[in-house]
Amino acid sequence: MARESGGHTLQATALVHEAWLRLGGDTQPTWQNRAHFFAAAAEAMRRILIDGARRRRANRHGGGMQRLDVDDSALEISAPCGADDELLAVHDSLESLAIHDARKAELVKLRYFAGFTLEQAADALGISVPTAKRDWTYARAWLFKEISQGRSV
Repeated sequence: MARESGGHTLQATALVHEAWLRLGGDTQPTWQNRAHFFAAAAEAMRRILIDGARRRRANRHGGGMQRLDVDDSALEISAPCGADDELLAVHDSLESLAIHDARKAELVKLRYFAGFTLEQAADALGISVPTAKRDWTYARAWLFKEISQGRSV
């Protein structure tokens, strides 16, 4: 949520609640372990954020227009839709990375969408921190290359 624009309507608590509901609410499935739960939670949060970005970019919802926040004293223009474009580019590239290397894609989901530290993500995935660091470095370079070449945008 820290990477989202200032005019974003979904708060961190609302994101967690929505993810909880998508995971089953009070009737939670049987989780194999912590890693299984955190992977599902990160995926749910990613899908919620992607759905929101796509909805905001849709022409019927104003598409590329800038949102105006009305304040009592003056009108201000909030951040442009660039955050949505970045989020969608990361999502599309992440789909390609998942085909290439699923573990690295899971690491990115936990770090980028769930906000895990490298140590927390390594623990959730059951890998060592040095392996997580190598995977994170590789995944960032791979995603940067994919996004900059425009394959997924």
